[in-house]
Amino acid sequence: MSAIDFSDPTTIAFLTDALTAAGVEGLEISRPDGQLRIVVSGEGARIGAHEAAGRAPGPTSAVVKAPVAGHFCAAYPAAPAVSGNLPRSVSDADILGFVRVGHVLLPLCAGRSGVLTKLLAEPGALVGFGDPLFEIELPS
Repeated sequence: MSAIDFSDPTTIAFLTDALTAAGVEGLEISRPDGQLRIVVSGEGARIGAHEAAGRAPGPTSAVVKAPVAGHFCAAYPAAPAVSGNLPRSVSDADILGFVRVGHVLLPLCAGRSGVLTKLLAEPGALVGFGDPLFEIELPS
C-alpha cells in the first residue's frame, strides 16, 4: 500500500473540493515527514504545507538481548575454544551465541547487520530475559 502524496497539487485540489462540498471548514494532516493544513472559507481555500525538520539521527548501535533466562554461551559448546576476535562484521542472520536452558540451546541471531563490538555477558553466566549480551555498531 502506497502513502498518499499530500504535496501533489491534484490531491490537494481534490481534498479542497471534497471539504467544500461537505461544508467542512478545514483539515489538518500531520505525519512524521510533514504537515498539511487546508482551511476553507467563503473567500476560497488557504493551504499550508510544512515539511518536517530534519530527523534526528537513528541509533548507532543495537543490543542483542537474551530471549529467555538460561546460561549464556558465546559459542557452540562443542566448538573449539572461543576466539575473541572483536570487532568483527556480522550480518542479521549470523548466530552470535546461545542461551542454554537445560539440554536445549537457543541460538542468538544478530538481527541487525553491522560490526559486533562488545560481548556484554560472561560466557557461562546465568542471564535473565532481556539481559544485554552483545552490542552491534550499526552502519551509518
